[in-house]
Amino acid sequence: MNDFKPTKQEKTVISIRLDVDMLKTIDEASTKTDISRNEFIIQCIDYALKNLNKD
Repeated sequence: MNDFKPTKQEKTVISIRLDVDMLKTIDEASTKTDISRNEFIIQCIDYALKNLNKD
């Protein structure tokens, strides 16, 4: 069995401006999935980056 070695991912604080309606949609979706707004946005960005059209 492998030893558990917790690691901390390096993160940085940024500031973004969002459309009010988009933020409402994000908040509703994050509430429905029971994750924080921050984690929801991170997962959305990660999904978008992994699925960019790479032409």
